[in-house]
Amino acid sequence: QKSIDKFDPNAAVSVDITIVEKQAVQKVVEVNGTVISNDFVELRPETNGRVVFLQIPEGKVVSAGTVLVKLNDADLQAQLEKIKAQLELAQINEQRNKQLLNIKGINQSDYDLSLQQLKSLKADMAYTQSLIEKTIIRAPFTGQLGLRQISVGAYISTSTTVVTLQKTNDLKVDFTVPELYKNLVAVGNKVSIESIGADKNKFEATISAIEPQIIAASRNLKVRASVNGKLLPGSYTKVYLTDEDKAAASIMVPSNVIIPDSKTKQIVVVREGKAKFISIETGYRTQTAVEVTKGLQVGDSVVVAGMLFVKDGSRLKIGKALSNIDITK
Repeated sequence: QKSIDKFDPNAAVSVDITIVEKQAVQKVVEVNGTVISNDFVELRPETNGRVVFLQIPEGKVVSAGTVLVKLNDADLQAQLEKIKAQLELAQINEQRNKQLLNIKGINQSDYDLSLQQLKSLKADMAYTQSLIEKTIIRAPFTGQLGLRQISVGAYISTSTTVVTLQKTNDLKVDFTVPELYKNLVAVGNKVSIESIGADKNKFEATISAIEPQIIAASRNLKVRASVNGKLLPGSYTKVYLTDEDKAAASIMVPSNVIIPDSKTKQIVVVREGKAKFISIETGYRTQTAVEVTKGLQVGDSVVVAGMLFVKDGSRLKIGKALSNIDITK
């Protein structure tokens, strides 16, 4: 009868380790960004009315002041002509009364009345002209038009979007940076922008402004950079932040050796042939590695394989001692 080997819970666990060393790491942080126009506006009328003139060359660049839409202003034009006729008569009366006043033909109060009527009609004419101006939609700045949303003859209100206008040759990129990396952004710093798609063009951008307050909900800092390149407003981009200083020496470990806990992060090290779980603090991350800022010392032996069967205090049998391979990419 064959003897059955009994499981020994105290048997040494075979593991692979790596010796902690400091590596020169050029920190590059990748975040997501959104392209925006320096100037963007949805053109809407300032008054309600029927469209009688429409000149919106879709997708074309128009100059500032170009008339795009005109609403029906026949009633206002008629009112303006009436005021002009009254104003002409009021001017004649004012001049005549002024001459009579000089020769004491009328008293001062009669002249003041004619002068007040003249000023009132001038104010009425200016007001009517302002109402007529509100029936005209002009391009507020030189930019590229979008797609028109109305047709001639349509009755539109102040809430109707006629067309969009934006500057496509003066672009910005908005992105957010985790609070941990706020030291990587400063006004004037250069960042690299990469567009998505088959071409994946890269552009250089300059940080132009930083939100003075961190977003409490996400603990991120909002940043804006100016960029020159063939990008579409609203498109998604990748933004790469690089530490301007030369590569700093850091302790990097593979990200899969870190054991997340509810309160802290732990890692397994070898102490006197036994496993010891220690708490660590982390910093910069890459796709495969994490910087350890607190908890590890140069020369420590970190368990990188076989952790699944290791408990705190387990005896360890060292299999392979891996060199400090390149894990920073």
